[in-house]
Amino acid sequence: MPLKVVARAGTATLYVRGTVRGQSVFESTGTSDPEKAEAYRSKREAELWDRSVYGAKAVVGFAHAVASYLEERERRPADKALISKLLDHYGTIQLGKITQETLPAAYRACLKKGTEAAPATKLRNVLVPLRAILEHAAIMGWCARPAFKAPEVPKQVTPYLRPAEATALVQAAAPHLRPLLVFLIGTGVRLSEALELDWSKVDLRGGRATVWQKQQDERDVELPPAVLAALSALPLRKGPVFRPPARAGRKIDSYRDNDREGGGQIKSGWAGARKRAGLSPEITPHDCRHTWATWHYCIHKDLQRLRDEGGWGSVKMVERYAKRMPDAYREEATAWLDGRAKSVQSAKRQRRKAQNA
Repeated sequence: MPLKVVARAGTATLYVRGTVRGQSVFESTGTSDPEKAEAYRSKREAELWDRSVYGAKAVVGFAHAVASYLEERERRPADKALISKLLDHYGTIQLGKITQETLPAAYRACLKKGTEAAPATKLRNVLVPLRAILEHAAIMGWCARPAFKAPEVPKQVTPYLRPAEATALVQAAAPHLRPLLVFLIGTGVRLSEALELDWSKVDLRGGRATVWQKQQDERDVELPPAVLAALSALPLRKGPVFRPPARAGRKIDSYRDNDREGGGQIKSGWAGARKRAGLSPEITPHDCRHTWATWHYCIHKDLQRLRDEGGWGSVKMVERYAKRMPDAYREEATAWLDGRAKSVQSAKRQRRKAQNA
């Protein structure tokens, strides 16, 4: 029998009951308003009919796919915020109706009003999470695999530090930041991996540390002499390896957890060190990872080894990080990692002496 709106004892909420093409239904309309309940009944009956005739792909909506995607596993707060904006925009629209043609409106709705977002922002904040949800829905059999044309992101030359610049940055940093910067440059770990590192995962005698990667697995990293010296000089051997300074007499045991988003925990300290070292404002903490990869390739000329030691999934990804630093810097980079790097002042004196000779 077709669906009917019915009342249920003990509640003002109205329900729909009936059978559509052999499927029995008894569910809440979510309202006590008869007109709204009737609208729900009509829409629900049509959905069940279409689903029975044409399959799930004809009726499953975006909101249903989002709910399933979020239930699959815990998502990061930052990702949930992006998904929430997509949900506000697309609502219950059928998945099959989310096409390339709908993207311009999604960009306008989900990004900052009144400005034209950069292609990279459109890709990161809208298209990437939208694709992830639709990929999940495709696996569930609710829609075809998504096919979108991504915004064209201009290629950028990622900066890296030469050994003398790395020395200048470390020396210009606040005392509590110096070991962290040496660790970042000397191992190539991500800032989030370094800030989450616990002493229980560090083997100074064996020259190795184990970090937790963003891919949700562990990776062992070798600690070169410069890094071992920096870690050995730290006063504590329990809890977080790297700690912020105490503020106003209050002891802070660890950097705040920002869900691995950006490098905000050391933003002020980094900016001050970078400025005092005379480095470009474009240099970021993540460029320490680029620097390590660049030095590694300059020294070893082995992309496969670099991929394995850096924790990348493919050689193609490694090529984005390993810039071609001139071979003239190979010995200087090796000396830096071995803890034999000259101070900035010493390097300047040596250059002046060579020029005057």
